[in-house]
Order: sequence, then structure tokens, then C-alpha cells
Amino acid sequence: MDIHQLASQGLSHRAIARKLGVHRATVKKYLEHPEQAGTYHLQQPRSSLLDPYVETIEAWLHDDDQYTATWVYDRLRAMGFPGSYEIVKRKVRAIKRDRQRVAYIRFETEPAHQAQVDFGQFDVVLPTGVVIPYYLFAMILGYSRHCYAELIARCDLPTFLDCHLHAFDWFGGVPHEILYDRMKNVFIRRLLGKTYWNTTLISLATHYGFRPEVTPAYAPWVKGKVERPMAFIREGFWRGYAFTDGETANVDLQAWLTQKAERIHGTTGERVSGRFQRERPLLGPLSAVPFDTSVRLYRKVHKDCTVYVDSNRYGVPHTLVGQQVVVRRKDRQLRIFADAQCVAEYTAPETKGQLVQDPRFYAALKQDRALNQRKYGRSKHHKGRAKATISPTLGAYALTVETRSLGVYDQISGGSQ
Repeated sequence: MDIHQLASQGLSHRAIARKLGVHRATVKKYLEHPEQAGTYHLQQPRSSLLDPYVETIEAWLHDDDQYTATWVYDRLRAMGFPGSYEIVKRKVRAIKRDRQRVAYIRFETEPAHQAQVDFGQFDVVLPTGVVIPYYLFAMILGYSRHCYAELIARCDLPTFLDCHLHAFDWFGGVPHEILYDRMKNVFIRRLLGKTYWNTTLISLATHYGFRPEVTPAYAPWVKGKVERPMAFIREGFWRGYAFTDGETANVDLQAWLTQKAERIHGTTGERVSGRFQRERPLLGPLSAVPFDTSVRLYRKVHKDCTVYVDSNRYGVPHTLVGQQVVVRRKDRQLRIFADAQCVAEYTAPETKGQLVQDPRFYAALKQDRALNQRKYGRSKHHKGRAKATISPTLGAYALTVETRSLGVYDQISGGSQ
């Protein structure tokens, strides 16, 4: 229609072709044969030298999609394939593209339903060239995208649990569900359809009333809400940041997150802080008693009234010998519990192989008469007064022993020495 309209205006074939961006032959064809306008002829696929080998290539890539086009081409040549490598490369690329094509359904969580947790490593380069790794703990609410993040110096379990407590305080409540990676602080294993969790994390979840969930293996897109903010923090806050110490960095990071909460989120199209105000009242309540995030260790009390923790010995009351006690450790502070009662508190020494004890425990041991009677009253070395014995030959008569001088023995021996 455009060609005929421009031709009616007196334009030449060359001018029409230049104006419409087509070839002059195309202009001539439709002016001479207007009945062909709107008709299309499907081009029949051309045969290829690779056609007899397509099923073989698909079978190879089905067994292992890591096979390269070069590997496929070399084996086709051995089978008599006369074509070029470029044909094989295009076919292998097309087959892999079709096999690797995946699609996902976007899902949005209800307010206060789910939060996602992730870890990332952020390196600090000192002026001396030494690299110190810091780790970023991030928790983001799935509905509002309101985020809490904290830089930590180590990834041990007490620090990991402390970050949860800080995040709950930041949000002013607890989400109903928290989604994690398969990290060892969370996930132990899955056997016969049952998930085995870290017992301390389960205690935290029970204390605050949330349900832990773990992402499927090799499925990072399930936790995408927190994966993207990790890169957002790395590029927006960390790149070019003048690091001095971890405490200052966390203050600056949380101020930056508060500022970024006023932005319009690209996915939701709403201000993050506005959605968070709707989500916050629906979060679970905070516990009046903070959770004890120290590591829980089970130890047996040895006969020397000590328990072994990290190559050091710690004294406990002697009444606990042979029993199992619970040692709660955090940083360098240790508390020892027996039947939910704290019986001893210690500060771990700087070095290993040390004995740390409370003198009162051994003083109490020395005053325990019943225990000392059990220890010494039945010992083969402390049997007390020996009992009188009866001779097997004289019956009830006691043996008498005569005392003689040494000269008597000389007379008996005849004076020989």
C-alpha cells in the first residue's frame, strides 16, 4: 500500500525504495503485480549435510551437556561427516540453548510472612597490604523489602544468632518464617524426607516463634529477594567506602539503609518505608527475655572434678563427678550448668592446657566426710586395725614366741659363720 501510494505521488522506483528502505526490485514487483500484496510463501527448509547426524548429536548432549562443539565435530568426522565445523557449532549451540532454557514464576509474599537471610564476604585491604575478610549478614522482609545488614568479623554460631536478635530489634518484630541457604549453622542434612536442623537454631526459632525453611539444593533463585540486595549493598555502600573499624562501618551501613528505605523499589513500585509501615504491625512480638546465644556444649565431669573445654580444664563441685553438665560458651566467658542451675562461671585463659578452678570446690571436697570414708575406708592400703587370727594347727591357742640372744644361734651352728 505504501509503494502504490508513493507511486501515485509521482515518485520514481529509486526514490520509493530509498524512502521505504527496500530494494528497487521489490518496488517494481509490487507495482507490476499488485495482486501479490499480502501473500506470503513459506520457504521450505533446506536440507543440510548434518541432517543424518542430528539424532546422534542430541543423544550425546542428552548424556552430558558439557560436550563442546569441537568434541562433537571430531567424532562426526570419524563417522564420515563431510561438512564444516561451523555447521556443527551452530547446531550444538541451538540444542544447548533449547535444553538450558528455564522459566520461573514470580511470587510475592504476604506482609510479615517471610524474611530471607544471606551471607556475603567483604574484604578490607590494610595499608600494609594484608587482606582481612569481613562478612555481611543480611535479612530482608519479603513483602516490604526493608533490609537489615551487619558486618561481622567471624561466622561462628553465637555471632550468627546475635545478628538475628539485632535484626528483630531493627524490624520491631519477628517474621513468621525465615528462609536460609544450606549453611552449617542452619541445615544439617535431609534424610528420608526429614530435615535435620541445628538444634540451637531450633531453640532460637522456638523462643521467638518463627519457622525456619531452607532453599532447595542448587536453586538460588528461590532466595532472590535477598540475593539482589547483597549486590546492592556491595555496589552502593561498600565500593569506595573508607573503612576504619567494624563498629563505625555498621553505624554508617545502617544509616545508609535507613536512607535507602525511602527509595521507590523497582519491583513493587512503592516506597520501601511505606510498605514496611503496613507490614510492621503484622510481625510477631519480640520476646521479653532475650535468647541466650552462647554455644551449648555437653561435658562429663571427670574424677578430678573438672570438665575439658577447648584444651583447658575447669573446676566444678565434686558432687557432680560422673554426671553430664552443660557448658555455655560465648567469646571467652564460660558458664557451667547442672540441672538448669549455674554452678560455675569462668573466663577462658589466653593459652591452652590451663587448669582454671574455684578454690571453694576443693575446700568442700576436703570437708565431705562421707566421700572421704568411701575413698579411704575401703582402700587396700587403709584397712584400719588388723584383726586377730587363729592358727590352723593350734585352734584356739595362741602362738608364743620366745626371745633368745644371738649367742644361742652361735652354739647351734658350732661357732661357724
